[in-house]
Order: sequence, then structure tokens, then C-alpha cells
Amino acid sequence: MASALLLPSASSSSSCSRKIHAAIQVPKLPKVSFSVPKIPKRNLGEELNIRNGFINTTPVEKFNVIDDRSHRSSTNVTIQLYAILEAVADRVEMHANIGEQRDNWNTLLLNSINMIILTAATMAGVAATSGIGMPLLALKLSSTLLYSAATGMLLIMNKIQPSQLAEEQRNATRLFKQLQSQIQTMLAIGTPTQEDVKELMEKVLALDKAYPLPLLGAMLEKFPAKFETAVWWPKNQVLQKKNFSHEGKQCNNGWSEELETEMREIIKVVEREDIEDYVRLGNLALKINKTLAISGPLLTGIAAFGSAFIGNGSWAPIVAVAAGALASTVNAFEHGGQVGMVIEMYRNCGGFFQLLQESIEATLEEKDLEKRENGELFEMKVAMKLGRSLSQLRELAKKSASSRVDEFASKLF
Repeated sequence: MASALLLPSASSSSSCSRKIHAAIQVPKLPKVSFSVPKIPKRNLGEELNIRNGFINTTPVEKFNVIDDRSHRSSTNVTIQLYAILEAVADRVEMHANIGEQRDNWNTLLLNSINMIILTAATMAGVAATSGIGMPLLALKLSSTLLYSAATGMLLIMNKIQPSQLAEEQRNATRLFKQLQSQIQTMLAIGTPTQEDVKELMEKVLALDKAYPLPLLGAMLEKFPAKFETAVWWPKNQVLQKKNFSHEGKQCNNGWSEELETEMREIIKVVEREDIEDYVRLGNLALKINKTLAISGPLLTGIAAFGSAFIGNGSWAPIVAVAAGALASTVNAFEHGGQVGMVIEMYRNCGGFFQLLQESIEATLEEKDLEKRENGELFEMKVAMKLGRSLSQLRELAKKSASSRVDEFASKLF
């Protein structure tokens, strides 16, 4: 009975599973192959242009080539500027070291020559009081030789003027440091070009010519026929074209008729008062230095001649001792007072005012205001170079316009 009961249930379950299995079977569909077109890849800029209705017909690769070329050009300019900066820094170090060395020359030669002259004068005086014989001959010979050596050393020292050489190197060091800071500023906030590289190289060469390092064949003339101010800038590069301030740019670039009139009056004061005064003082110092440079060796030569005739007359010892004392005094005044350094200082100061004058004139001659340096910035630079405030600079221009100038343009020196 149990088996009878189980058999129908088994048969019924198998029939149900067949029905379910038949119900979930789906006939296989035939395979259909079709191709989907590939969508071209676009960058973000092209996609935005197409959506906004613009079609970019220029390939992107061309922009990349142009950008690479401009980037490569700017990189080369920057590398060249850094090379010039390294050369300028090296020149600063060289001029500083050589200036210190030549200052030591002045001190050592001055002390040595004066000691030689005073020793020779002492021997001449002792020889005059000694008797006839070998002691007299030894003292005369020693005094004559010392005076002759002092004469030769004075001729060389007066020719090269060590104090003036040291001042030249100090000025060169200061000007090269100034050029160094200009290059650093250009690299920091400017946009240098190949033209800037060319101008900077010409400035370096002009400084090298104005303040040479070697003595033989390149030393500046220490006793020129006429006093002339120093020139350390290229003549064709006086106009300052660089203006790093681009924000708030005015239509006239900061220039006005009042400012141009003010700058012209400043030029008149600088030329009439400062340059003329330094040229006058330079000529006076040059004449004094020429006189001292001739007197020193001449006196030591006379002293050597007098010491050679000690014992043959009463005048010889007096000439030897007196001429030696005067020679020592002249030498101390010339090189101890550093008259050559004073001449070089006047040359440099006169060159400073000449450069300022030419800069203002060249700026005013430029008719295109956009090519000039910003007027307000230019006025501030002129005031700072003269050691004045803007109000003092304008007051000086007003005095010059009314012919009531009773002072120099510069308050620095």
C-alpha cells in the first residue's frame, strides 16, 4: 500500500519537473554581426569648441611645436644671463682682490721709500761730521746709493700711482656689483630677451675698458693733458627701455609736460653746478699731482748728487740733507695724502653726473612715450641718485626755472 501511495507521487513530481524544464527553455536566436563606428578622441579644448559652435581647424601638434620653441628660446636666454652673471661675480672678486693688493702697494712703497730717504739723509749728515778716510767714503757711497735707489723707486711709484689704481678697482667693484644686482632683478621679475643679453655683454666690456686690470699696455693714463670724466657705459645704451611695472599703466606712461620741464631744469643744474665743479677740482688736483710727481724724484736726485760730493765743500752736506728731507715730505704728501685717489674720485663723480645727464636727455629725446621708462619711476630714480626727496627735486627745478639756484643738484657728494 505504501508503495502504491509513493508511485503516483513520484510520477506526478517527474511530470511537473518536465513541464517546468520545458517552460524555461528558449530557442536559440541566429547570430547577427554588425560594426560600431569608432568615435574620434578629442581633448577638452576641442570638445568645448565643438559644443560652443566653434570648429578648431588647427592641429594641436602645431601649438605644441610653437610652445616648445618659445620655451626653448627663453631657456637659452636665461642660461646666457646666468653665464654673464657668473662672469660679473668673478670680476667683482678679482677687482676687490687686486684693489686690496694695490692699496698695500701704496702703503708699503710709501713707508719703504721714506725710510730709505731718511736713512740716506742721516748718513749724509754723519759723513759731514766724520774725518777723511774710509768711514767718510763708506758713508758717502751708502748715502748716494740709497738716494739713487729712492729716485728710481719714486719714478716707478709716481708713474703707476698705486692709490689711484686702488681707487679704480674700488669703483670697478662697486659698478660690477651694481650690474650684478641689475641682472638678478631682470631674472627675478623681468622677461629677458636676446637683446638684453647683447646689451649686458656690451656693458661688461665697457666696464672692462674703463677699469682695466693689467698694468702693462692697458693702464689708464695717470697724467693726461686734460682732465676728463670716467666713462663706463656704452654710448648707445643710455636710454632705459626696461620697465618692470606693468600694473596700472597709464596712457601717457606716467609722463606729462610738467615732468619733462622738471627734468630739463635738473639737467641744467647738474651741468652748470655739479659737473663744472668736479671738472674744476679735477684739473686742480691733476696739476698738484703732476708737480709733486716731478718734485719727489728731482729732490732725491739732487740729494744723491750732493751726497756724492760730501767732503769737497761745505755746501754738499747741506744740499744732501735738506733735499732728502724735502723729498720725504713731498712723497708723504703725495702718496700719504693719496692725491691720485682724489683725482680718480673726481673722475668717477664727474662720470656719474655725465651718465645722469645723458640718461635724462636720451629719455626726453624719445618721442614715443611707451618706449620710455615710466615717468613716475624715472623721477623717483633721479631723486634717489641725487639724494633728494621728490618734493626737494621739484623745488630745485623751480629754483632753476627762476634762476635762483644756490646749491648743487646732488646732496650725496
